[in-house]
Amino acid sequence: MNQEEIVQYFNDNLKSEENVSEAVAAIRTLVEYIKCGNEGTLVELLHNIKQAIERLKSTDHGLVTSIASGCELFLRFITLHHTDLDNPDFKVCKNILVERGNLFLTKLATSRQKIASFATQFIRDGATILTHSRSRVVLQVLREAALAKKRFTVYVTESLPDRSGDAMYNDLTYLGIPTIVILDAAAGYIMEKIDLVLVGAEGVVESGGIINKIGTYTIALAAKEMNKPFYVVAESYKFARLYPLNQQDIPNQFKFPASALHGSDLSREHPMVDYTPPAYLTLLFTDLGILTPSAVSDELIKLYL
Repeated sequence: MNQEEIVQYFNDNLKSEENVSEAVAAIRTLVEYIKCGNEGTLVELLHNIKQAIERLKSTDHGLVTSIASGCELFLRFITLHHTDLDNPDFKVCKNILVERGNLFLTKLATSRQKIASFATQFIRDGATILTHSRSRVVLQVLREAALAKKRFTVYVTESLPDRSGDAMYNDLTYLGIPTIVILDAAAGYIMEKIDLVLVGAEGVVESGGIINKIGTYTIALAAKEMNKPFYVVAESYKFARLYPLNQQDIPNQFKFPASALHGSDLSREHPMVDYTPPAYLTLLFTDLGILTPSAVSDELIKLYL
């Protein structure tokens, strides 16, 4: 597969399955690349995989935070035991890498369901929930809560500039969940009615904070001031080896679409994400379990050991 075929395969994955995340589509693409590659050595293959990852990160499908962290974990996972890859027959090595890649994907496939089983316990009957933007994991949690016969109402921000909150409203309404779209600026106004805030994340960083759709930090500030629990749901492949201290510490490639990074005046571009420090988060629900923000660094160490 050449660079254009890599992007095409990635795009086809996203189009063929509505609820697949960009990170999972990227990892599927890498597994396919390993199968089809014509490299003659492991070193050459790993070099080309890294180039393929950079190419996937340069696409304009969403933001690259989860793609970057997911692909990094994938590469770490498939090369974890180098002794297994010392076979002189390179075809055997490739088969091992493909098997490990498929195993990694199998683990990812159960992530959202595990998260939903943890998070639904914290949604009580009659609750009023605020969510921000569109998150597939949040949607799964609320779907499971509705299936458990819990009654609740959801407020969802419209989430400018792409109005992804409207898509979330449509998803929730289709499930029969009472949902109201509000202005982004109305989050503070509505907070006194809210029992809990539930958001997804583009990335979970080493401090235990999150990178997510712009406006998340503002909502977290209001929730903290009014003593409302702020819950995050995120798959472990979104755990990123970053340690931002403020908004300016988020790398530009995570804040802006790839198309804006080439020749644009970034001071005139609207950042797509912000950073919410761990002090504003109550709990994180992940496929690794229910974590406090301070426990995230320990889990990251385990993932990369």
